[in-house]
Amino acid sequence: MTTDHARITTPITTDLLRGHLDAETTAHGLLPHRLPARARRQIPDDQLATAEAQPSGVRLVFRTRATTVEVDVLPTKRRYRGLPDPADGVYDLLVDGRLTARTTVAGGNLRILDPASSSVEVRPGPAGTARFTDLPAGDKDVEIWLPHTEITELIALRTDAPVEPAPDRGRPVWMHHGSSLSHGSNATHPTATWPALAAARAGVELVNLGFGGGALLDPFTARAMRDAPADLISVKIGINVVNTDAMRLRAFVPAVHGFLDTLREGHPTTPLLVVSPLLCPVHEDTPGPLAPDFTGGTLRFKAVGDPAERAAGRLTLTVIREALARIVAERSDEDPHLHHLDGRALYGEADHEEFPLPDAVHPDPAGHRRIAENFARHAFGAGGAFAAPSG
Repeated sequence: MTTDHARITTPITTDLLRGHLDAETTAHGLLPHRLPARARRQIPDDQLATAEAQPSGVRLVFRTRATTVEVDVLPTKRRYRGLPDPADGVYDLLVDGRLTARTTVAGGNLRILDPASSSVEVRPGPAGTARFTDLPAGDKDVEIWLPHTEITELIALRTDAPVEPAPDRGRPVWMHHGSSLSHGSNATHPTATWPALAAARAGVELVNLGFGGGALLDPFTARAMRDAPADLISVKIGINVVNTDAMRLRAFVPAVHGFLDTLREGHPTTPLLVVSPLLCPVHEDTPGPLAPDFTGGTLRFKAVGDPAERAAGRLTLTVIREALARIVAERSDEDPHLHHLDGRALYGEADHEEFPLPDAVHPDPAGHRRIAENFARHAFGAGGAFAAPSG
């Protein structure tokens, strides 16, 4: 039997991380970020600052013969005042690409949000350990996907055999930007978000820049994507612009052009897919903002804008879909690598009938699987924006 004394501690450095754009050294260890430091300094609100530090799609990746792996972490968990505590975040362990084990870590810091007042209380808590045992013997690639909705400071990695960075397998890097749907809201574990599922189906390396409540065409996000390496890029635009009531049509159209212009500065010929909003009945023809609805004792959402104000430029998902289709069509004459996908091809009326949105906005786990299947078919399949060249 292997004892603690036989275990090897390996420093957690960025060469063991994937899916991140930056990493910060803290008093406890290494904190992965999904936006670089320059972008983080320009973030105007706590919502995005929290979302980008939640490591959706970020994973430790290494090669080892170890059969026992332990990672000491300090999680920061989110709670909503007045609502039941959500389950602890899940750590997924993959061996040679196959999900082999899951675990959780109790304790950690708490961020307690009051949905009514938007106030935040932070309570410090203890670190813990994600422990995996009985891994298959022999050399293998190991991935540990971090909880997609818990900020996670990485403190120490211990194994019963040496660890080295996994070799580059030459898989294309797919960088995706979107809202909470892309971040993984309501997914039960980190490899079950729709971008993670689609990436696994397509055999690509995921960089997930889906930020809950934070897909607002921010210039600092565009610059971060411009400067990050990627072989394939997609941007899902619309739902947060509507549900925050952030802008009118007059501002939205040039903001989209500006975002795409910035991406093209760093990726002039990379396949770039613009995805319009998925079906969301509360916002199809009703502008934002979105408001919480606690009727029945569970958190749901409702749109509180006035549909009559669409004529004055108030945005709905229907208006945004029309604008994005027009923008991409106009730009495609000079940009043959720019593509458009109607989000209702990923989640539309039939999908909503089968997998209704439990809180009126976010898909459930089965909805994530359906969106992933549809994205893999439409984007990576024959004729799709990301289809492999023939011949």
